[in-house]
Amino acid sequence: MGVMKIKKKRKPIRILIVDEQTLFRSGLKMLLEKEEDIVVAGNVSSAEEALDYLKSSKCDLVLMDTGLPGMNGLEAARKIKEREPEKKVLILTMSDHEPYLLKALEAGVSAYLLKDIAVDELVSAIRRAMDDEVIVHPSLVKVLVKEVLGEKKEVSGESSGSNVLTKREKEILKYISLGYTNQELAELLMVSVKTIEKHKANIMEKLNLARRYQLVNYAIKHGLVSLNEITE
Repeated sequence: MGVMKIKKKRKPIRILIVDEQTLFRSGLKMLLEKEEDIVVAGNVSSAEEALDYLKSSKCDLVLMDTGLPGMNGLEAARKIKEREPEKKVLILTMSDHEPYLLKALEAGVSAYLLKDIAVDELVSAIRRAMDDEVIVHPSLVKVLVKEVLGEKKEVSGESSGSNVLTKREKEILKYISLGYTNQELAELLMVSVKTIEKHKANIMEKLNLARRYQLVNYAIKHGLVSLNEITE
């Protein structure tokens, strides 16, 4: 007679939901708790509340939006990972902005997903995150591919161009990172659009960069603009 193997039941995954919208949190809680291995331990509306919650209560994974009142989700994710490196953080957001994804991964999040994801895919991502996998929303994978392909150029650009930007070029790079258009920049600095375009071309040539997201990453890394300014 063969010996029957009994599969050990997995310990429930305790989740903290952090999202500004009460209705979204309630709906997500209801959907997730249909799963036998998931328990929503708490839900709060801000990063500050989440950090306070984690001081006194236990959870395995924080499911958090980026656009929160007060401290943004990316800064909160960084703080959580600094305090508790073993804690899993999963970003669930509407923002497909490239710098957000890259900074989230740099902060150590386990997943970066958009809110149009199917429930079963979200549940799968939660389980995979608990198994130490890193998950990125399918539509954002191309961003990582571009980052890998451009990394060599970016490093080269930083080493050769970090000290050659003029004061005006650094100023323009900052405003580009903040999302200003050429027209808005021209009006702000009281110059022509052609002048702005020329400065922008010079910046990209000096830094050997070809994409806007690379310029934003450069500006953040070199202290020309802060992540909080970009995410406001």
